Amino acid sequence: MRTATLGPAERAVALAAMAERELDVLVVGAGVVGAGTALDAATRGLATGLVEARDWASGTSSRSSKLIHGGLRYLEMLDFALVREALKERGLLLERLAPHLVKPVPFLYPLQHKGWERLYAGSGVALYDAMSVSSGHGRGLPVHRHLSRRRALRVAPALRKDALVGALQYYDAQMDDARYTATLVRTAAGYGAHVANRARVIGFLREGERVVGARVEDVEAGGEYEIRAKQVVNATGVWTDDTQALIGERGLFHVRASKGIHLVVPKDRIHSSTGLILRTEKSVLFVIPWGRHWIVGTTDTDWDLDKAHPAASSADIDYLLEHVNSVLATPLTRDDVQGVYAGLRPLLAGESDATSKLSREHTVAHPLPGLVVVAGGKYTTYRVMAKDAVDEAVHGLDQRVADCVTEDIPLLGAEGYRALWNARARIAIRTGLHVARVEHLLNRYGSMTEEILDLIAADPTLGEPLPSADDYLKAEVVYAASHEGARHLDDVLTRRTRISIETFDRGTLSARICAQLMAPVLGWDERQIDREVEHYEKRVQAERESQRQPDDLTADAARLGAPDIVPL
Repeated sequence: MRTATLGPAERAVALAAMAERELDVLVVGAGVVGAGTALDAATRGLATGLVEARDWASGTSSRSSKLIHGGLRYLEMLDFALVREALKERGLLLERLAPHLVKPVPFLYPLQHKGWERLYAGSGVALYDAMSVSSGHGRGLPVHRHLSRRRALRVAPALRKDALVGALQYYDAQMDDARYTATLVRTAAGYGAHVANRARVIGFLREGERVVGARVEDVEAGGEYEIRAKQVVNATGVWTDDTQALIGERGLFHVRASKGIHLVVPKDRIHSSTGLILRTEKSVLFVIPWGRHWIVGTTDTDWDLDKAHPAASSADIDYLLEHVNSVLATPLTRDDVQGVYAGLRPLLAGESDATSKLSREHTVAHPLPGLVVVAGGKYTTYRVMAKDAVDEAVHGLDQRVADCVTEDIPLLGAEGYRALWNARARIAIRTGLHVARVEHLLNRYGSMTEEILDLIAADPTLGEPLPSADDYLKAEVVYAASHEGARHLDDVLTRRTRISIETFDRGTLSARICAQLMAPVLGWDERQIDREVEHYEKRVQAERESQRQPDDLTADAARLGAPDIVPL
């Protein structure tokens, strides 16, 4: 596999190549499922294209709880098949496919009732561990353990003493969801897929009943492309119904959006060495370790407003604070909240009125010749969804196609990662970077860290931390534009890095320096730099205003005050 560079020139070449020759498979939507589908198709030897209207993972796939997990609560619903499948995928990602991006994370489940609850919950977690090991890929995580109240409070001193009688501790895994998806796209490109973001499907090509491709608008440079393909895969998540509407055909199922919001708070506000999982009246609440922060989430409410920019209301934030404060000795306040983000889950409609009870299983359909639709599911099982989508597309191809091989295809950066991790002290000495900085890079880029280090070697100023966001180096901003397909300031501050949710200023203080670093790569002049910064500041202002509104309707109206940016 060649190293995939996704800069401006490569994007232009990809769009031209897709329009020049008929593809076997065109994937619409570059969330985790679409990106996974492109990788699956490309690694079967199919001529593959991937187009995305905005940025990689700009929808649901950058706004999740950032967990790779089996779904412990689905055991309670007796959905054993889903849990078993997810646990197998969790093990594959940890051990083989993406050890640089997916990491173990401990969770403490406080027990509030003596006797029966320990037996009930303990049996569930024991079954969870057993299913993980039986999948053949679960031996990398520690097994659960039972804790007395005293031991639980030693592990998580932040808990109120009267909030538990004991606890269980178990392990799952986590990742940076946007970074994972972007890496998936680059991996697909490395295996020959043509990929382009800011390329919006505005219509489908038809020959009679058959879908034979799509009309794609280049949102950046203008102009339209006709991209012909033997099979088109609609992997647009919560936009599935909207995409289907472009064909003028009624879909075989509908996708319903459920909003989940998360709060990001500094590490020192919650004194604990483990994550927490708490029951609420509707679902579960997670407190998840996230570098120098905690992520607190999530909510689960119906959403039928703007899909591109779901808004968190004041009521959503109060709901999370109220529930997490019910177990904390020192309550969190609004002033403790550094970042807030809202995302939409794509749930298959029609199974239940309560969104938290809708199935997280996925569906693949072939509503018209030449068109495959994949929807539903959960982040952890994206690879299975992608496999099923390509399997369905293969039925419409008049050729023999190899079986799925993605179970054995490590993502870009995985090969050699462990060797570099073992050598991190020597890399620190060689480069002059602190070893903690090298670890940060290795856990974001894996073996691709060498490409970041090459940038720094060529320009040592790129080895400096970003002002007001010193978890990240200046080189990472340049690399995002030159190698990872970032086209706008928003792409870097919200997805290639997570500065927008990890700083109290939401990234406004580092916006201009980031735009100046991106400018030479993307050909921006001072006027475009000013536009990018102004747009980002308006986005932050609109989000802050939406989070002061009492309900979804007013929050949505406030958030829409900042339109999407387009180039000059």
